[in-house]
Amino acid sequence: MCGRYSLSTPDEELAEIFELAGPVVMRPRYNIAPTQQVAVVRRSGSGRRQLALLRWGLIPHWADDPNIGTHMINARLETVTEKPAFREALQKRRCLVLADGFYEWQRQ
Repeated sequence: MCGRYSLSTPDEELAEIFELAGPVVMRPRYNIAPTQQVAVVRRSGSGRRQLALLRWGLIPHWADDPNIGTHMINARLETVTEKPAFREALQKRRCLVLADGFYEWQRQ
């Protein structure tokens, strides 16, 4: 599971690849961590693709403590439709997280 990732693709390239509405202005980031603001592509109300900044982590609607989002940063494809915490988000609030590199920690 990915715990850190990077995004250093130039702004103009991102805007062209994803056909984004409006300007894209971001600085390269090489150590993006859970709970930080991350760049995503999602559909606007009009259906156009837009760049948005969202907090990395899922806080289910039933959670009493927002800190649960620090633990829910990844979902397994095999079970994402079965898990109550991810099921509704998958159906109604999808987005594409922009990344061009990731880190996998290895235990020593």
